[in-house]
Amino acid sequence: MTIGSMTGSTFVSGLHVVEHQPPERVFEPVVLLLHGIGGSARSCVPLASELADRGVQAWCLDAAGYGESADPGADHDAVADVLRVADAISPEHPLVLLGTSWGGVVALATALARPERIAGLVLADSTRGSGTTPEKAEAMRARSRDLADRGSAVIAAERAPRLLAPSADPEIVETVRASMSALRHSGFAAAAEFMASTDHGPRLAEIICPTMVLVGEHDVVTGVNESHLLAESIPGAQFHSISDAGHVAIQEQPAAAAALVTNFLEHLT
Repeated sequence: MTIGSMTGSTFVSGLHVVEHQPPERVFEPVVLLLHGIGGSARSCVPLASELADRGVQAWCLDAAGYGESADPGADHDAVADVLRVADAISPEHPLVLLGTSWGGVVALATALARPERIAGLVLADSTRGSGTTPEKAEAMRARSRDLADRGSAVIAAERAPRLLAPSADPEIVETVRASMSALRHSGFAAAAEFMASTDHGPRLAEIICPTMVLVGEHDVVTGVNESHLLAESIPGAQFHSISDAGHVAIQEQPAAAAALVTNFLEHLT
């Protein structure tokens, strides 16, 4: 990583993280962005860039088995990964986790496991997990098998348009499709199993850090109602709907999302 550059990247225990350094640091908490199950660190770049322009030091993580990160091992622990990265990029202070979809599920798990390390949570188009019913858990595991059988390119062509608002820019649709086409089964399988085995619902009242829930108004994947449930169940959580966005709201409307996040950070400091 080049010290003093606007962006750089490094590895922490085989995990690839990309830094977006602001020209002038305005906000104290570091923000670590966690991508969704079909994305990568690149999926978070539009929002991270907007945040950096507003004075936020933002980092984007390639989860194990995604992007440039090493494949997960048999005993992989997504929460331990996040904490290792947190200790590397913000060793002395709690940081803010900003998770999209699956990334939000991991962020919640991290806040429950180590609340003293988390200054705040931003949950974008997220969920309690797929373990809320046996049917949803099996559907998530079936997605992993489907990816192994038919390949990421086929799955991406089918699924990418559903992740965005009906009026989405074709260029963004193509960016999402290309990201999904690059999925590796090792990473997706680990993420799918994490989702299938997780139901944060009974523990949402235990979240003690300030929390903001964001959702695209056209999200039909995790859904607007699920985001409402998160906001209503987490003590004191804020709720915001993002116009003209679907499930990948931070990619479709990064400026709108960044404005909400920086307002959230202002109240933290």
